[in-house]
Amino acid sequence: MGRRQTDSELSRLAVLIIFVLGCISFFMFYFCFSVGYKPSTSHVSLDSTLSFSGGGQEEEEEERCCRGIEHLELWGDAVKWGANFKVNSSKECCMACKDTCEAEDRPCSCDSWVFCGDKQACGSRFGECWLKKQKDALEPNPRDARDQVMWTSGLIFGKGEGIVRLETEYGTLHVKLLPDSAPLSVAYMLELLASRHCVGCQFHRAESRGTHWDTEGNHIENAPGGYGPPFALIQGSLETHSITFKEIPLEVCSTIRRGSVAWVGSGPEFFISLANHNEWKKVYTVFGIVLPEDMAIAERIARLPTKQEVWSNVNVSVLEKPIPLRFRRISTSQATL
Repeated sequence: MGRRQTDSELSRLAVLIIFVLGCISFFMFYFCFSVGYKPSTSHVSLDSTLSFSGGGQEEEEEERCCRGIEHLELWGDAVKWGANFKVNSSKECCMACKDTCEAEDRPCSCDSWVFCGDKQACGSRFGECWLKKQKDALEPNPRDARDQVMWTSGLIFGKGEGIVRLETEYGTLHVKLLPDSAPLSVAYMLELLASRHCVGCQFHRAESRGTHWDTEGNHIENAPGGYGPPFALIQGSLETHSITFKEIPLEVCSTIRRGSVAWVGSGPEFFISLANHNEWKKVYTVFGIVLPEDMAIAERIARLPTKQEVWSNVNVSVLEKPIPLRFRRISTSQATL
């Protein structure tokens, strides 16, 4: 049998109701600023409030990232022998390889590096940094990739290297991959490239710059609507039927710039930004950059006919007809970035 609630119980209940309403209001605010997600493939939203800066602050200085993949040993011709070259961290080893790319008049002498950073496993080899050259940097030669491997390895793409093609019926987007910023993401892209096709890959969302960003991707001060919608991006999926996709850990390095290619959460949903989204700060994994001369193609896709849908309480513009993607490599002579 129930009992009548006392005044003190009613007071506690009132406080509880106010708290619950406050939580609901917070989450409604949170989702109103979200850019959204595609419900059928991911439960991660493109969200501008995770570290929203309001757009009034100057852009943060970009970190010079240099990363590799643990428990991976890459083979290749030695450019610098690790037995005679020791450093304190994998980043230092990566930077040593990257520094060989600074000359404008010649290609990088190093495109891969291998570092021994486990003191116990490496023993006297701790700190060895091997700088190497792959026969084909887009098809690197792994000697071993098990949990017991004591090495950390990574790739470096210099000028004109590491550029792949995203082919659409509206033109080809050339994308420079960034293995030093997002090595795990680029490893998946190289696996995708090796499969020779990308059945299931597509663009399905398109939102123009609207009146919020200028043609160079800069936010227009006091623009009506602030930061969207529209959110200045084209979004799609890089999940193919031939490869089982595994969620990729966040590899945050740089902010979203015009041309940035980044995952939505841990993938396989991805987007290409048409604007400099300083308001998002560093919350997405940027694993590539579209060559500037190809951004007109991305802009064209963003202007194609769309229909309105609601993803996670956010209004988004979805292409009336999804655009299939083909993923291919190019020759070094075609590349300029």
